Amino acid sequence: MCGMKPINLILGVLLLSVSVLGQQPGPTPVLYSARTIADLKKLHKAALESNYAYRRTAYLTNNIGPRLSGSPQASRAVEYVSDEMRKAGLEVRLQRIMVPHWVRGIETGEIVQFIGMAPGTTQKIVLTALGGSIATPAQGLTADVVVVNNYDELNALGRSRVSGKIVLFNHKFDVRMQDAGFGLAAYSEAVQYRSGGAIAAARLGAVGVLVRSAGSSQSRLVYTGSLRYDPDVPKIPGAAVSFEDAETIAHLVAMGRTSVKLVLTPQTLPDAPGYNVIADLKGAEKPDELVVVGGHLDSWDLGTGALDNAAGVAISMQVGFIVKLLKLRPKRTIRFIAFMNEENGGVGGRAYAENQQSSLDKHFAAIECDLGVSHPLGINFSGRPEALPFLEPLSRILADQGASQVQIRQGSVGVDTSHLTRGGVPSFAPMFDQRKYFQYHHSPADTFDKIDPKEMAEAGALVAVLAYGLANLEQPLPR
Repeated sequence: MCGMKPINLILGVLLLSVSVLGQQPGPTPVLYSARTIADLKKLHKAALESNYAYRRTAYLTNNIGPRLSGSPQASRAVEYVSDEMRKAGLEVRLQRIMVPHWVRGIETGEIVQFIGMAPGTTQKIVLTALGGSIATPAQGLTADVVVVNNYDELNALGRSRVSGKIVLFNHKFDVRMQDAGFGLAAYSEAVQYRSGGAIAAARLGAVGVLVRSAGSSQSRLVYTGSLRYDPDVPKIPGAAVSFEDAETIAHLVAMGRTSVKLVLTPQTLPDAPGYNVIADLKGAEKPDELVVVGGHLDSWDLGTGALDNAAGVAISMQVGFIVKLLKLRPKRTIRFIAFMNEENGGVGGRAYAENQQSSLDKHFAAIECDLGVSHPLGINFSGRPEALPFLEPLSRILADQGASQVQIRQGSVGVDTSHLTRGGVPSFAPMFDQRKYFQYHHSPADTFDKIDPKEMAEAGALVAVLAYGLANLEQPLPR
């Protein structure tokens, strides 16, 4: 999941229960044949019992590791996923793209001047460079710090109090919002300072920017992610600091003059070749109509990208594997896509949509698996409300695992499929419990041990039922 996820407006949460949707007025067209319903139940059971996605996630993370665009690990992941899809019996091809190639380098920080310091000492800061950041001078960057909580406070300081300083954006991630189940909303509020803080601070003459990490950990973890630059504004180096270090710096600045030294040596290299992995399970009756299911293969480099997003890729891979294993025949083609470069550029999703522009009408639906793995509650949907009854039979099957909800959203439900959504393609994503994901997202703790095999099986079952169900609909989806 990249830094700037679309902020989606929830239009409504529809609990697709038998009692509610059984009261739909008027005749209902045949949506799924009796054979399809029987196959969906068989598929659901097999997915709940499968560890295919779990084992592929283990390999992508423990054996291959972090997969930042342009890295050797990203290339190795493309090879691995391609080979696995061929073994499953899908038709595989690679879409070549050019992706950003940014490498992290050295990153250190220390507080070198503050009230009460013992002579000859400093305080270490736990920090990490933000993706795309420029480097500090080779000898480091030392400057006084000003602390703000938001853009209004920054602008109120004005150029005279910001010029030559390092700005710390100390916006606190709203843990209470996360604990109430709205982790993505809390993240959307916090991430704006990570993505846009360098531009806003540089406009007022700042020489560097620090951002309180956009995540909920209070274990001195740091969270990376992309920052943006404006061609009309000077570029300044940017880093994220941990919850604890943001608290310390803010406390010291409130007492008096506080200076920080940063050493960051990232490099932005020339764009490198990357690939979307595209694998088709051909439809038996309407092979030219496509149900896309996929996730992004790249990840940030602090952890091993298990939740974000090896799990989403593996869950998507499992759809084709299980359908072939059970010898089922979808009416439409199920197209698996492992998108490259969602995290720091979004090139893969954009390039796929541009390549398919003339055939968007043949894209029956698109499913994106991101936001990690937790207990799935149901389905997020972006499209026409008239399509909601088409999901009722699927919701009935998923009710046994507690995943019967459907939430309709305005805008997109994922970054890579957003281009298809804007082209009119009905789009879907698993709806997850959001209370834990942002404890680990983009941090060194995003590792395989965070994956619960039972929750992964539940997510895999939901996506398999959704993908195969859409591929076998007897009616076209409203669009």
